[in-house]
Amino acid sequence: MEIGKYSIESLETGRFALDGGAMFGIIPKVLWERSNPADRENRVALTARSMLLRSRNRNILIDTGMGEKWDEKSYSIYDINQNKDPVTSTLKDKGLSPEDITDVILTHLHFDHTGGSTKYENGKLVPTFPNAKYYVQKKNFDWATAPSDRDKGSYLQENFTPLMQEGILYFTEGNTFFDDEIELLPVNGHTFGQQLVKVSDTANTVLYCGDLIPFSSHVHLPYIMGYDLQPLVTLEEKKKYLRQAVEENWILFHEHDPFNSCSKVEASGKSYKIKERIKTL
Repeated sequence: MEIGKYSIESLETGRFALDGGAMFGIIPKVLWERSNPADRENRVALTARSMLLRSRNRNILIDTGMGEKWDEKSYSIYDINQNKDPVTSTLKDKGLSPEDITDVILTHLHFDHTGGSTKYENGKLVPTFPNAKYYVQKKNFDWATAPSDRDKGSYLQENFTPLMQEGILYFTEGNTFFDDEIELLPVNGHTFGQQLVKVSDTANTVLYCGDLIPFSSHVHLPYIMGYDLQPLVTLEEKKKYLRQAVEENWILFHEHDPFNSCSKVEASGKSYKIKERIKTL
């Protein structure tokens, strides 16, 4: 897909699984399992799906997946299924090396969104993309460095502290135009200072939804993750962006949906539903 000067591609770097109840909050299993069936451990499948934006002068990666800094116990808990060097190998399939990435936009610093940002090299943690500048909302970085007891397990310092030490982590604050086609939109329901990525021109818009709408099934307003720190804030944020998506015919990019990378939505009574499922861009 082309938007402005960018070609847009989705990159599936691997799959993992999380508890279905946690992914759908107060929604009963009898409802959510229709779209997202659970395994014997009550886990539902998730994909770690990044977005690649290519122009003449830039290769921009949005989120970096789970990475590979996991022990055997974690592989079992999260049912991680991915190639060795998952982000690197996926980029290689697109004809790119880590050195070719110029920018990495991180929606937030949870381990499944920035795990691939660093790697071990000769026993030392280093940036995976040595020539890139990394961007995250300052509000999220501040929270990630001093999270609550409730969510500190989602913020693993080894995924982002080396970026700060190398001087390549840059902060965005509030609504920011990254360039003519890319706008960063902060939301605070899931965690403090998550940023959605809106890529648009006069004809088309793609919204990288991060953890605001991780599955296409989350377009239903009450479907809100149990992980969210402020679920009522999430609800209002979903209303705002889903309304715009309907009015302006946006494509929603779902980072974790194992079945469809994107969708278009329509109003359904007081909520929303899928109008069109898009397997890939």
